[in-house]
Amino acid sequence: MKQLILLRHGQSQWNLENRFTGWTDVALTPAGREEARKAGQMIKDAGLKPQYGFTSYLSRAIDTLHLALSEMDRLWIPVEKDWHLNERHYGALQGLNKAETAKQYSDEQVRLWRRSYDVEPPALTVDDPRYPGNDDRYSTLSPDELPLTESLRDAIKRVYPCWEEKIAPALRLYDTVIVAAHGNSLRALVMMLLHLTPEQIMNEEIPTGRPRLFILDDRLQVTDEKYL
Repeated sequence: MKQLILLRHGQSQWNLENRFTGWTDVALTPAGREEARKAGQMIKDAGLKPQYGFTSYLSRAIDTLHLALSEMDRLWIPVEKDWHLNERHYGALQGLNKAETAKQYSDEQVRLWRRSYDVEPPALTVDDPRYPGNDDRYSTLSPDELPLTESLRDAIKRVYPCWEEKIAPALRLYDTVIVAAHGNSLRALVMMLLHLTPEQIMNEEIPTGRPRLFILDDRLQVTDEKYL
């Protein structure tokens, strides 16, 4: 039996301000830090002992994992950061208030950008200060790897290699693995684990700071899953 824990980061400052965040590196709020600590306590209380961890390149996920592991007295476990686990890139919407954007473009258009499977938000341009090529953490990536915008389908396609090449192999070595990431990158993992259709994954919501446990057999097929 293998155990995989998925944990969405706690509330970020832009979650609080109702802004599109994407790849923008936004810190946790005090409430978000408390969510992360409580998540760690829930994992500990459930008797789970992660042996290996994964997170994204974004501070809100990194800090969430650090705080949760601290509550479990397991800061010593190896943790791998992977940009493939970053949040979906919201393109030119990043930093904009969602309610104000809906007033400008209509509720229906914003709903399509946020909830459709294959509709991309407006793209950034490479001369935009928000372009990820301006960020040192992505300096080793090729231009083809740096998104200007992403649909949910794009984000799922990006996360897939991380599952195949890193997370799944880690689960074959370790009994319990934890992944602290983002709403849409975790939705991608849920889609793969549960073999969901595009229509089903669109209705899947991942709450902040709430650990989700997947029990897997030796072939990494899900036999049970629940929120702690």
